[in-house]
Amino acid sequence: MSADSNAVHEGFGAEMRAPAAMSATRPLYWSIRREIWEYRSIYIAPLAVAGVTLLGFLVASMGAAMSTHNLTRRHAILEEPYTFAAGAIMATTFIVSIFYCLDALYGERRDRSILFWKSLPVSDLTIVLSKASIPFVVLPLVTFAVTFATQWVMLLVSSAVLVGSGLSAAALWAQLSAFQMSLLYHLVTVHSLWYAPIFAWMMLVSGWARRAAFLWATLPVLAIAVVEKITFNTAHFTNLLKYRFSGPEDFDFSMATGVSAMGPMTHLSLGRFLSTPGLWSGFVVAVIFLWAAVRLRRYREPI
Repeated sequence: MSADSNAVHEGFGAEMRAPAAMSATRPLYWSIRREIWEYRSIYIAPLAVAGVTLLGFLVASMGAAMSTHNLTRRHAILEEPYTFAAGAIMATTFIVSIFYCLDALYGERRDRSILFWKSLPVSDLTIVLSKASIPFVVLPLVTFAVTFATQWVMLLVSSAVLVGSGLSAAALWAQLSAFQMSLLYHLVTVHSLWYAPIFAWMMLVSGWARRAAFLWATLPVLAIAVVEKITFNTAHFTNLLKYRFSGPEDFDFSMATGVSAMGPMTHLSLGRFLSTPGLWSGFVVAVIFLWAAVRLRRYREPI
């Protein structure tokens, strides 16, 4: 009987410990959900651009394709908008990332909601990490999902036109699959990893500035570049910024052109990318900025 009682108690103890172990990540999970719920531009902006792109594709590209009797030209016209759609959606989410980071910690101090969130049993580290996950993880995933859906709708329409014209759409399908894999690779390597210190810097400024966060994020950077040029007649800081935004010279962070409108988006291999010193130095800088943002949030008061 005693053995049975011990087994029952151990069973209850295991059931009680499991939720406790799982609860460590729940504050972060719900904090991320709160960010997505409050900042609806995270998904509304790329969806709006995707809708406009599809409308333009149907009106302009389809009209031009149907008006030409040259079947090769018709195939080329239908292929061109895929790269444009991906570029437009990526540019939109990048802009959303910038403005989100600038408002992430500044906005809750401006509307004084920080008082409510600090009354909850959620640490400043959890809040900052949940906000950092939006530009680092959520927005790249949203970009890929919206671009994926947009291009597949375009592909179905294009295939119908090509088949109706007596052309094969097999090449278009194969090219799109390769393009979308390179798109995902580009988003992970560039938007999530390489741009990490840029987003972390803007979040740091968001936690520090009392007003005009955008100006505080840009003017000091411009001032350093100007002072260096006037004082030493050098441009090391400017070149550092160019390096961070465009990547190393032997890497191509832009969509490849000249081979196909849906060719590989980037030429850098994963091994070369991971061995780049600029990647790891950027990580260190991003961690320092985020750590400083956590400290600032702990002591900053509402505006």
